[in-house]
Amino acid sequence: MESSAEYLIVSASLRPNSRSRVMAHYLADCYRDQGIATQMIDLRDTALPFCDGEAAYDHQEVKTLAKSISAARVIVVATPIYNFDASAALKNLVELTGDSWENKVVGFLCAAGGSPSYMSVMSLANSLMLDFRCLIIPRFVFATGEDFVDWQLSSAEVQERIRELAAASTRIRNDQG
Repeated sequence: MESSAEYLIVSASLRPNSRSRVMAHYLADCYRDQGIATQMIDLRDTALPFCDGEAAYDHQEVKTLAKSISAARVIVVATPIYNFDASAALKNLVELTGDSWENKVVGFLCAAGGSPSYMSVMSLANSLMLDFRCLIIPRFVFATGEDFVDWQLSSAEVQERIRELAAASTRIRNDQG
């Protein structure tokens, strides 16, 4: 894992071939093009325990991730949508690292099987807003399988929306000082 950065991208898919991870890397490239240093956390590369409400919080990987999240000002999560919700791995991360999310600017990159899942991330967004006073960027990026060819992001429209999310996150972060 890279050292902590002010801009953090969390790839929350555990699949080896992940469209949300492709979107996360595209966002990282957008930030890099703007000269913004980012840290990428890929939940595939972490050995997180399940949140048990007790001992799991003392796990070294949880402490490391909580430190990275605490250090960030902007967090963009790239998540697959499963059963009309963000991935369980992402929700587990939030449960384990709870207070470290406090007062963050948070954006979403979502990959789903179809367009009816568009609002699926709202329960997580609401939790982050209400529990941790996160400022949610109202420019979600949502993509379906039709936006990819050979595991590459092929949709110019989705690419533009990711660039717009990158711009919105830097603008909001700068407005917050």
